Amino acid sequence: MGRKVALATCSLNQWVLDFEGNLERILKSIEIAKSKGARYRLGPELEISGFGCMDHFYESDTLLHCFQVLEKLLVSPISQDIICDVGMPVMHRNVCYNCRVIFLNKKILLIRPKMILANTGNYREFRWFSPWNKPRKVEEYFLPRMIQEVTGQETVLFGDAVLSTKDTCVGSEMCAELWAPNSPHIDMGLDGVEIFTNSSGSHHEIRKAHSRVDLVKSATAKAGGIYLLANQKGCDGDRLYYDGCAMIAVNGNIVAQGAQFSMDDVEVLTATLDLEDIRSYRAELPLQSRSEPYCRVKVDFALSAHDDVFVPTYEPIQWRYHTPEEEISLGPACWLWDYLRRSGQAGFLLPLSGGIDSSATACIVYSMCLQVCLAVKNGNSQVLEDVRRVVCDITYTPQEPTELCGRIFTTCYMASENSSQDTCNRAKELAKQIGSYHINLNIDMAVKAMVGIFSMVTGKWPQFRVNGGSSRENLALQNVQARIRMLLAYLFAQLSLWARNKPGGLLVLGSANVDESLRGYMTKYDCSSADINPIGGISKTDLRSFIQYCIENFNLTALRSIMSAPPTAELEPLSEGQIQQTDEADMGMTYSELSVYGRLRKIAKCGPYSMFCKLIHTWRGICSPGQVAAKVKHFFQTYSINRHKMTTLTPAYHAESYSPDDNRFDMRPFLYNTAWPWQFRCIDNQVSKMESENETQFHNALD
Repeated sequence: MGRKVALATCSLNQWVLDFEGNLERILKSIEIAKSKGARYRLGPELEISGFGCMDHFYESDTLLHCFQVLEKLLVSPISQDIICDVGMPVMHRNVCYNCRVIFLNKKILLIRPKMILANTGNYREFRWFSPWNKPRKVEEYFLPRMIQEVTGQETVLFGDAVLSTKDTCVGSEMCAELWAPNSPHIDMGLDGVEIFTNSSGSHHEIRKAHSRVDLVKSATAKAGGIYLLANQKGCDGDRLYYDGCAMIAVNGNIVAQGAQFSMDDVEVLTATLDLEDIRSYRAELPLQSRSEPYCRVKVDFALSAHDDVFVPTYEPIQWRYHTPEEEISLGPACWLWDYLRRSGQAGFLLPLSGGIDSSATACIVYSMCLQVCLAVKNGNSQVLEDVRRVVCDITYTPQEPTELCGRIFTTCYMASENSSQDTCNRAKELAKQIGSYHINLNIDMAVKAMVGIFSMVTGKWPQFRVNGGSSRENLALQNVQARIRMLLAYLFAQLSLWARNKPGGLLVLGSANVDESLRGYMTKYDCSSADINPIGGISKTDLRSFIQYCIENFNLTALRSIMSAPPTAELEPLSEGQIQQTDEADMGMTYSELSVYGRLRKIAKCGPYSMFCKLIHTWRGICSPGQVAAKVKHFFQTYSINRHKMTTLTPAYHAESYSPDDNRFDMRPFLYNTAWPWQFRCIDNQVSKMESENETQFHNALD
């Protein structure tokens, strides 16, 4: 009797509504799984349609095309003699569900709908799907005629059931169900299910991978079993990067680890595991189901071979985690590559100021070019095909990242009379080291023309503060410079390749970090306005660490002077050629304080009063209650005044759990009573009370 099961899980770089491409990648994963001896293949969540279809899930076309792809999968010779577990939306009795469709040899075994939907952060599954609220219940599902003609089945089981093969029992979970306190694997394990599968659409956040790994390990550590996790990988059409990390665990130990960041569109992970290891692990545990048993779908198929005594099994491994700096280097780089190759554009243009933020963006593009070169060197034919299409040269083969940067990456330093020679030199040197095509230009002529039009109409000429102007004049003159840079960035993105007799246009990259976005420290429709922004979800603190990582790992020595320079917008006049304006002075708070405010506002869900109450303890010994109150008030005033800027924020790579992205992650109004009268009064009352108590304690001590 066979006891060693051969299983496969995978990470696929699917793309929303790319049904032809999605089908090809699914078939390729099945083919690889079979070639490695697997008899069960698990794929990511909603892999047929693509995970991020959003309101396209409302369209009947999406459901129709998914079934058309399913038909192709069913009849393909590649999918025979292996249990295939694929994801797609299915409408049952006029209700749409996020489902797994499990089939074998042209027969559908089960359609398993998702029971616990993700509805926090970036997820809005309740908008498009309903949860299956009938645990351990199944109903008849009437198949579309196109599927009936292939399978010979009129109906199949739809609901919460498990598969009973000749040698074991398999149960399904889907993404958020693993993260829930009442995960289905608990009851399934108590009912004798030995193999748990999880198809996920889980996106990347810095420092998140350990949570996913810990959950998978704990799922089988308590009651034994095998756990397979499949995940989407890549940019499937929006701000999220799905970071793979397919894995296989047994009895609380990881035995196979997939890549978190990769240029490979298809990655298949396999393992051969001994069912007797599960049974002996469970033998000494007090396992007894307290619920009604699951409906078992009998499958005349085995996941093990008849004679497998000499087949080796996989041993536990130690999970290798990336550092946050590596995550920044790899995640946004892979996201940029997916966006570039699928957008049909010929490269990127970045306004490079010589500061940390734009330099970090440039380094991410350099890292992307490095990953592309490595993938080509390792024989990735898809990456080679894509890069040749991007550069419009069917003979081109990238060898070095600097050479590839020169073909697809344009950097532009836009000087004004307020720019220092130091930032110009820093931008030029960094561009030289990464190999980008670099442009130096001066915007003063355009700025004077714009202000001249205003003066001609109004008869007034605004002045900077240092020249006697008001705060309003000072800010307006800064904004004119910033907005002209945005216009020039798009002009050069559209025409710079044309001017060099090359085809195509460029995508404009933004470089506003998550902290500046939270504070609103940017000009609306300035260089923060771009096509995409790879660092928009990354904190200033993490970006500084990333810059240091690039110095050490990419040998980009030009970054040393950028690291040591104070962050500045360079929008106000210089004093004897030296910068007088700094970001932290402008904002009235430090970047480290901004990170604290951001985490408390979003993650801890604090309003002004709750934030004050927490910070008087966190900052005890550093600030008095009155100082804490002043800081909290200043943050909420500036945050609320500038919240409207989030409505036009450039689509940014999601990497941080306190992102202020207004699209769907951080949904809040953009017109506030910026005086916060009730909230601030509560803070003031608390400060007065504390000061009164402290004064009383002081007098008592004197007595």
